[in-house]
Amino acid sequence: MSADISDLTIQYEEEGQILVKELDKEILTKGAWATVIFRYQNWSRTNKEFSKEMYTIRRYQKRNGEYISKSKFNISSADQAKKIIAVLQKWTEE
Repeated sequence: MSADISDLTIQYEEEGQILVKELDKEILTKGAWATVIFRYQNWSRTNKEFSKEMYTIRRYQKRNGEYISKSKFNISSADQAKKIIAVLQKWTEE
């Protein structure tokens, strides 16, 4: 893991091949508990190409100076992301 929240990444590779390509990230909260949202793509070994864009929200806890991954929620499509946004906008405007 990482001691600096800005260094956290979900990019992952094996034998020089990127399997999870991080496209962007936003730090939502900082502190002892941090929340980061990532935009990413997965590599398909079958199709030999990256998937459509997906999103994940990750929670990290800082322990002994290092951020440790504690939970995640994957948003599998832009359509699902838009539905989540619509509900949150409705709830926050009430």
